[in-house]
Amino acid sequence: MKYRIIGADGKMYGPIGLEQIRQWLAEGRADNRTPVYAEGASDWTYLGLLPELAAQFAAPPAAPAAIPSGLSPARATNGFATAGLIFGLLSWASCCCCCGLPFNLLGLVFSIIALLQISSQIQPQEGRMFAIIGLALSAASLLSGLAMAVWQMATGGATIHLQTSGF
Repeated sequence: MKYRIIGADGKMYGPIGLEQIRQWLAEGRADNRTPVYAEGASDWTYLGLLPELAAQFAAPPAAPAAIPSGLSPARATNGFATAGLIFGLLSWASCCCCCGLPFNLLGLVFSIIALLQISSQIQPQEGRMFAIIGLALSAASLLSGLAMAVWQMATGGATIHLQTSGF
């Protein structure tokens, strides 16, 4: 009888004979959980479930671990997104004294890095909203700081004093 197996590398091997399978088992290239298809069989099974190889295995193979369909792995929050949000908030808190510098620049940089990382990760991450809010706060702080600086230069730093005259 001839068999086909799927190796640990995901490739299909075969058709091969039972002696070749025994050799691969001895070499550690296959084990009782290796998927196998025997010619004439209706479906794939595991090497550990083949009656021809039952003597080589003490117990039937354990089913591969699977994540239940309703659950997903925990998603971590991107650290750059959190930093971008914090610096965005700090840029508004320090907007009056130093035009938000350097907090607004740091908020922009960290938020952009976070958005790039979140969109390119294979493993999904949380924090997209943190990064967007941090980006918006930092950009608004930077723009308002620039507007204040331009206003100061345009007016020569002068302030308007209203005089009231008493009658």
